[in-house]
Amino acid sequence: MNILLIGPPGAGKGTQAKRLEEAFGMIQLSTGDMLRAAVASGSAVGQQAKEIMDRGDLVPDALIIDMISERIDRDDCAGGFILDGFPRTVPQADALTKMLVEKDISLDRVIEIAVDDDAMVTRITGRLTCANCGKGYHDEFEKPEVDGVCDKCGATEFNRRADDNAETVRNRLAAYHEQTAPILAYYKDRGVLSSVDGMAQMDDVTGQLKGVIEGA
Repeated sequence: MNILLIGPPGAGKGTQAKRLEEAFGMIQLSTGDMLRAAVASGSAVGQQAKEIMDRGDLVPDALIIDMISERIDRDDCAGGFILDGFPRTVPQADALTKMLVEKDISLDRVIEIAVDDDAMVTRITGRLTCANCGKGYHDEFEKPEVDGVCDKCGATEFNRRADDNAETVRNRLAAYHEQTAPILAYYKDRGVLSSVDGMAQMDDVTGQLKGVIEGA
């Protein structure tokens, strides 16, 4: 089973992908993680990506497709994979489709994690992490047991991402909607699109995703 998770920043794609990985034995393929791994490995693709990123440029679609192609050829992907973070545009979706067709591989299901924009702003701007151990918290939804003290390591310093502010988040959401609406139509036309309620409790979202996959 090969699936693609689509959703805006903060929708929980990474968290849910890890849960599905554990439940079904599929391998999570996050393009961000793959880029870092490729660079660290020193592979030809990794070296190209590093040179581009060191210049401050965006990694081109063709190189990301090559990186995904290289990754899904590994034995651990034989049981299926979960794409997380790519594609984000119709040209990327088209390029991905062509690459998979060449390998005689299909995307069995594309699942949108649908969320409310205002709720996303609250969810993302409230995120913080322990500066010492990296454990994640939230101002409203996941507070430390003792205010200002990390549950895991006892540290008292916390960090927020500089881009986790309301204006930036709304801009990211607007960009997501502009780029992604056509992708949803692209996969709907191919009969593989499903949608789950990303505003439900985390366990409920996982249950919805499992239902889609098991019914595919």
